[in-house]
Amino acid sequence: MTQKTIDENIDNTPDADEEMLVATQYQLMWWGFKKHKPAMISGVVLFIFYVMFPLAEFLGIGDPAQVRTQFHYIRPQALHFFESTVDGNKFNPHVKGVRGLRDPFTHKKDYEVLDDVILPVGLFQTSWDYKFLGVLKTRKHLIGFKHEEFWADPKRAEQTPEQLAKSIDRELKKRPSLYLLGSDKVGRDQWSRLLLSNRISLSIGLIGVTLSFLFGITLGGISGYYGGFVDTVIQRIIEVIQSVPTLPLWIGLSAAVPRDWAVLQVYLAITIILSVLGWTGTARVVRGKFLSLREEDFVMAAQIAGANEGRIMFRHMLPSFYSHLIAQVSLSIPGMIIGEISLSFLGLGLRPPAVSYGIMLQQAQNPQVVALYPWLMFVAVPVIFIVLAFNFLGDGLRDAADPYGGRTS
Repeated sequence: MTQKTIDENIDNTPDADEEMLVATQYQLMWWGFKKHKPAMISGVVLFIFYVMFPLAEFLGIGDPAQVRTQFHYIRPQALHFFESTVDGNKFNPHVKGVRGLRDPFTHKKDYEVLDDVILPVGLFQTSWDYKFLGVLKTRKHLIGFKHEEFWADPKRAEQTPEQLAKSIDRELKKRPSLYLLGSDKVGRDQWSRLLLSNRISLSIGLIGVTLSFLFGITLGGISGYYGGFVDTVIQRIIEVIQSVPTLPLWIGLSAAVPRDWAVLQVYLAITIILSVLGWTGTARVVRGKFLSLREEDFVMAAQIAGANEGRIMFRHMLPSFYSHLIAQVSLSIPGMIIGEISLSFLGLGLRPPAVSYGIMLQQAQNPQVVALYPWLMFVAVPVIFIVLAFNFLGDGLRDAADPYGGRTS
């Protein structure tokens, strides 16, 4: 390679420093975020959880609200993909049947796996009815029993849709659900309830953090921009709220929620309680930023140009540290989720028939029950994954909010 060719290649190579100087704030943040591998993986994990959010009923197997005490505390059923036949192993996804037994001494009910009873399992099977995405009424689920004998009956072709629906319901009641994660003390499917719990807890986290950030940004911005008496009053309110221990304050406010309220009313009340108590940290961050920015040249230029105070605060000052707020949002959501779980676990938050992680964990309060039925504790696994994922994501976003710390291509 000649010297001339080398010089041309050097001239055509983009200057990394110059590229950073002309990049937007969000480009710089993305470059920094890509370097944080745990945060990238956590983002994928949370994306999967939020995709399951609207598809909870479709992914569910059994009706999460149906009580069938004859199938209580069934162990998680193993899903087998191959069936042994005289011709060798044949691909046939299935679970083995079970039969209830009663211990003559302890009277504890247990289940015996019946190796000779094969229950075929397939994709897109018919089960309990629901509204897909809250709109389209259907009975199709991602996975379920095939009910081959039921559909082979020639009577099915002669039945009206209403008669067929009743026949399906009778068929579903005759046999246990597909209990991949076992059942609870009244025979409800743990997997389906776990999916609905994911929806409730994650939505409370998102809505609660959104409301708390609206409170925090508004009051913190007013406090930092105006200063003086307004700043003093808002800061004293923040100090009073932060001086009260969190758990007793949650308990006191939750106990004030009427016991006869509907599930939706309790859901909204708990969300508002968590958000009202969670805005103080954001308000102090925003106040500090506004105090340092209100004397900057771009703020004075906006004032001279005749911009009103609301526009200066929320169109000029606030966007200058959006990246820090985004990082703080991701770090605040786990606190909201844990708050809802704690209140529901103590019986002060959501109440049955609502389903949430905290309500499901109530079943595991008794150590003896956990020792006998350990699958009831599985609900803690997604909670741990969600909280860790949000924390790693928040760390990555916080590091990316300082984009000039260097980047890799």
